[in-house]
Amino acid sequence: MAKSRAGSVNVMDITLIRWPAEADRLPELREARLPRLLLVDEGAPPPVIEDEHEDWIRVPAPEEDVRARVEGLSRRAAAAGEGVPEIDEYGVVRFNGAHTAVPPVEARLAELLIRRFGAVVGRPELSEAGWPGGHASRNALDVHVLRLRRRLTEAGLSIRTVRARGYLLEPAPVGSASDRLASDT
Repeated sequence: MAKSRAGSVNVMDITLIRWPAEADRLPELREARLPRLLLVDEGAPPPVIEDEHEDWIRVPAPEEDVRARVEGLSRRAAAAGEGVPEIDEYGVVRFNGAHTAVPPVEARLAELLIRRFGAVVGRPELSEAGWPGGHASRNALDVHVLRLRRRLTEAGLSIRTVRARGYLLEPAPVGSASDRLASDT
């Protein structure tokens, strides 16, 4: 086991975090979608779990219990098969072995969504990214996001609308159109 900053320990690509002492590290780990096990101090209230990449156990705990939680997180992370999408200079989006090409305006939108993968991106930011120096109408942005949404399903990605906030790029849910297409070939 290798010690990392603030006394956390990385085991099998799972970051162990002391709760609540290291709670300030969680937002960064959550945004990066890194698997983490929260070691909850005796007497501390348990944390609210944010996603499938997070679990907790009260300490002190038997080593085999901690190991079981770590292995469970490892399996869930592997099953999710999540990496980080990439876009090249030609507008080709790649994610977990799949890819799709997108035209220039949509490539600029995709580039911003990929940079902020897993986080909400507001409409004004997307408008500025898609039309640098100009301004797109609400309808133009909606049309391009719709087209991008359709194209990105081919790469196993999904754009979710977050009401009154913007859009969020995330892995497509299991059983999505791209998964069905892959199983038909």
